[in-house]
Amino acid sequence: MGKQVLDLLLPSVCAGCGTPGAACCAECLAGFSRPEPVPRGPTAGLAPVYALARYRDHARRLVLAYKERGRRDLAPPLGGALAAVLPELPPARPDRHGTWWLVPVPSRRSASRVRGGPHLTRLARACATALAARGHGAAVAPALRLAAGARDAVGLDRARRAANLAGRLRLDPRGLPPRSTPVVLLDDVVTTGVTAAACGRALVTSGFPVVLVLTLTAV
Repeated sequence: MGKQVLDLLLPSVCAGCGTPGAACCAECLAGFSRPEPVPRGPTAGLAPVYALARYRDHARRLVLAYKERGRRDLAPPLGGALAAVLPELPPARPDRHGTWWLVPVPSRRSASRVRGGPHLTRLARACATALAARGHGAAVAPALRLAAGARDAVGLDRARRAANLAGRLRLDPRGLPPRSTPVVLLDDVVTTGVTAAACGRALVTSGFPVVLVLTLTAV
């Protein structure tokens, strides 16, 4: 069935406010246009962390709809929001050829199956597409993976999140960029910062400098 027919039968509504017409209306999308630095906490010494919005209200509903409720149509607008701010954030930088390398935070395999695939990899690809449309080189590097045994981190405090990741975060040789390439780590929600810190350490200690952690929202 063609997309136009589907749009007539099941018209899109904004996942943030319910307004008909688009997956994310212009007003809700504007809420992701003001990046703010996130206190580093456990990510101190790795890279600056920026969030496009606080994890509340419309932004929270949009992230949950994309992540947990099957709204894959949100990947292009949310990825576009990331792409719109990324080149302007210090000290983010592309590689020497002008290519931005995007590393998505990995998901548990069981969660990815439920969500129809790694949702952050899909978001990173949407961001890369939007960067290319703006004239920037961009590449997605799914360089990290979680080994079996990692639990859902929802509800875990900082110490338990760290224990949950200990020994389970691995580099995936199939997704690595060239050695010494500066990378941007992408996430959807930063809660305690433990996951971002663990991902950053895994990359930095293996020779991939993390120049920025960029997330849609922060708690």
